[in-house]
Amino acid sequence: MARRPLPRILSTGSAQIARGRELARTAADSATDVLHPLISITRGLRRLAAAGRRKWADTPQDRRGPLLFLVASVVLVVALMPYGPLLAVISLMAAAAWHGREQRGPAEPEGPDESQSERLRSLYEALVPYFSLAGDPSPLYAHGGEWEKAFPAYEFDGSGRITHLVIRYPAYFTDGEIDSRTRIEQLLHAKSGRGREYHFGWDEEGNRLTVTVLPPLPTDIAAQRFVTAPGETVLGFTDPTQVRRTLPLTHGEEQRDVPPVVWRTGVRSTEPHLLVMGQPGSGTTSLLRCIALQALQHGDVVIIEGGTGEYTCLTGRKGVLAVECGLAGALATLEWATNETERRLLSANRARQAGHPPPEDTKRPLWILLDRPSAFAHLAAADGRKDPQSLLQIPLRHGRAANVTVVVADQFDNAEALSDAVRQHTRARVVLGPATAEQLAGVLGALPATTPAVDVPPGRGYARLGAGVVHRLQVPSTPDPYDDETSEADREAVLALLPPRTTPAEAEPMDSGQAGPDPVEAEPLGADPVEAEPVEAPPVSMDPVSMEKEPAESAKAVAAEAP
Repeated sequence: MARRPLPRILSTGSAQIARGRELARTAADSATDVLHPLISITRGLRRLAAAGRRKWADTPQDRRGPLLFLVASVVLVVALMPYGPLLAVISLMAAAAWHGREQRGPAEPEGPDESQSERLRSLYEALVPYFSLAGDPSPLYAHGGEWEKAFPAYEFDGSGRITHLVIRYPAYFTDGEIDSRTRIEQLLHAKSGRGREYHFGWDEEGNRLTVTVLPPLPTDIAAQRFVTAPGETVLGFTDPTQVRRTLPLTHGEEQRDVPPVVWRTGVRSTEPHLLVMGQPGSGTTSLLRCIALQALQHGDVVIIEGGTGEYTCLTGRKGVLAVECGLAGALATLEWATNETERRLLSANRARQAGHPPPEDTKRPLWILLDRPSAFAHLAAADGRKDPQSLLQIPLRHGRAANVTVVVADQFDNAEALSDAVRQHTRARVVLGPATAEQLAGVLGALPATTPAVDVPPGRGYARLGAGVVHRLQVPSTPDPYDDETSEADREAVLALLPPRTTPAEAEPMDSGQAGPDPVEAEPLGADPVEAEPVEAPPVSMDPVSMEKEPAESAKAVAAEAP
């Protein structure tokens, strides 16, 4: 059967379409060549406009007015000059043509080079035993497999070491178990290069692990006046990954902003007391000295040290009620602190029942700092006295309501000597110096998401406030200014923060006139006949306070223990 020929329009249509496309492409290329100067000038004007917008956005609000005035002055001068507008347009076109030119640099190689590929392949093979399962039909990790699917993003430094890596892992991996995570983190730390600190970000929902190399924390920050509100204490400084707040600091003539670890105390604090643990020479005493200098700005401080002798610079200073290093003085001071806590609770309760605001003497913060209290436990047992830590029950339990804050610092060797009250009520925790994973988990309640530092400087450790995340921490340098090994810069920085000296403690009992202001503050509580009735009514709010004493005995203690 003979075939009929196709219509002419169908047989020649494809050739005409291809010829039309070629003509259109040729016309477009010719137009691009002709209009290339105009295209370059337009691109340059767009880039100059974008640069101007960025410059305007980066200019502070207080400098935008002078900047506008300067620009208007230049425009006015150019407009008044002979041929000024023409020269300005020519200059603008020349600048636009220069910025609009095509900048073709050397093409960067796509993907890692041979050494980087070998490093990633070795890391992939090391992860196979942990991220593979025998019954997986399509395993993501297999010996000789493709590492490109497992590592979607990676970065290297100039020496060829990994600085950023995103790892995909199968959904059946037990990423919710601490032991499984720890094994992977230890492997990545060893294979990526020791001597650096890594941050591990686990994304359980996306089955991804992000490994980032952290820069070292600054160790040259000295003690200084921090820009904080009352009730805020700076424990140290950390990474900007978990903290969005920064503090302005001065280092000589240099100024910089560093993210801090801020501990909030007071009536509304959820972590009113602090526990600091560390090794000898790790900086626990330096941290307590830094806390004391910050607390003296708005409150009173009581210091009890276990024979370290590093708080003599605070003796006799304004706001420092006592610096005790003996067993008898520690017992007497803590007994006074217990009575003072009860007195504050009684005064505040009477004021609330009478419809008055709390007295001013109950609002001023009282800080109780104990450095190595375990040293007194052995002395008390040998002398047949009670442990001074037993007197911390009431300040720890009711300190938040009475504006009393307790800070305890001790060493890991004496951790078993800490009382149950200290362990239970100190929810803000700090660990300084080298520590094992068991020690970190025992004190902080969780392991940090970073690897430990190889070289641990003094004041370096971790901090956790309540149930929050574990932060890397570097404590500000606050050495003893009376130590001969202290540098002159650090000595001057600490001495500048010390409050002025007052009457020595030995002269206070002889001068009875000094106790005058304290009874004046308590006068409205005892002199007002209206307030006498609620005191007899009430044991409901007084039950937590009067554990062993009657209200009348506590009232006598208030008059006897006026600070």
